[in-house]
Amino acid sequence: MRNIALIDVNNFYVSCERVFNPKLLNKPIVVLSNNDGCAVARSDEVKALGVAMGAPWFKLKDLAKQHNILAYSSNYALYADMSNRVMSILKHYSPDQEVYSIDESFLDLTAFKSKDLVAYGQQMRQRINQWTGLPVCVGIGSTKTLSKLANHCAKKRPDFNGVCNLNSMAPETINQMFTEIDVGEVWGVGRKLVLKLNALGINTVLDLKRANPERLRQQFSVVMEKTIRELNGIVCIELEEITPPKQQIMSSRSFGYSVTDYNSLAQSITLYMSRAAEKLRRQQSYAGSVYIFIRTSPFKENERFYSNGRTISMPSPTDDTRKLVNVALWGLKQIYVPNLGYAKAGVMLGELVAAQGIQTDLFSTQKNTPKSDRLMAMLDSINKKMGKESIKLASEGFSRPWKMKQGNKSPCYTTNWDDNIQALDLEQ
Repeated sequence: MRNIALIDVNNFYVSCERVFNPKLLNKPIVVLSNNDGCAVARSDEVKALGVAMGAPWFKLKDLAKQHNILAYSSNYALYADMSNRVMSILKHYSPDQEVYSIDESFLDLTAFKSKDLVAYGQQMRQRINQWTGLPVCVGIGSTKTLSKLANHCAKKRPDFNGVCNLNSMAPETINQMFTEIDVGEVWGVGRKLVLKLNALGINTVLDLKRANPERLRQQFSVVMEKTIRELNGIVCIELEEITPPKQQIMSSRSFGYSVTDYNSLAQSITLYMSRAAEKLRRQQSYAGSVYIFIRTSPFKENERFYSNGRTISMPSPTDDTRKLVNVALWGLKQIYVPNLGYAKAGVMLGELVAAQGIQTDLFSTQKNTPKSDRLMAMLDSINKKMGKESIKLASEGFSRPWKMKQGNKSPCYTTNWDDNIQALDLEQ
């Protein structure tokens, strides 16, 4: 029997905010999406008020006043750094690790047969809480799907004290638990699938576990068949210890304010391409094509809606920010229409290939040179050491009145010296 553990940080964004501001403990908090639009993270106190994931903040204003709900803008730099700290701690508990998302990680504990895995899970929880201040729960099962469900039980049932090991429980006990869990809690079963499964009389996890995998494969997909088999303890989804390179890299944002002039659009496109190119080099890939898009808001009834994009093939694959930006700005000129209020822009790098052993064009003048490679390496090195955008292309601009709204963003406590923690006034 395999022992697969899923470690998940509870209410990750909210918990990160609370680590550096203990006054927020036990208070209702939401963390908002880009431009402070929707609730993407909710504390347990907010969930108890019935606030759904993705609820628009402007619709919650009255409820927020009534229950003193505090809203914070997303602080991605803080969340990413705290995530890296958690994942590095978990590496010490198993050599076989898959970082599944910013707040979740799978560990293969099969080799630790002599250990009490519940106690081992409690050690993880205690260490992560001690070193980062973040609360986590641990779920253990014989497959990744079961470990996800075990983690759900560890969160929802206080009697597990944050660690649920399905492998140590009797089958009858597990089945009884599964009758109490909605089928929508199964990994990979989304809202649309829930409705279709409910129509077939499959309402609980146990219903899905006992379903015929071949028949549901015909009605849905091979993914559904694998899910059913995993619920029955048959491993169909292995750990991915090495994250595979992305096949596409996208960078886009909605603007904080309506953008009408070309120069502001060009600045945003330069910024987004610079970030995408940095990610491209980080995974040691080259891009063979560039896609650029712009659009106005579809919600303004009195204004014309316009959305357009353009894909441009590169003469030769590259990871040079300057070349990629030049191509993107050329594409912007082809689709830009003046006198419109643009709400969003973005870029996407496609046709990605590994940097090593790349096949170049004999006659191309666009291929990377050793000088270009050294320049990009120095650019990334300085920005990593001195902070983002310490060195950047001038066409990114400086004032950026169009930048994303973050009206209530907390300091970047762990990644910016200027935002470093200041002594609290004990008299307050």
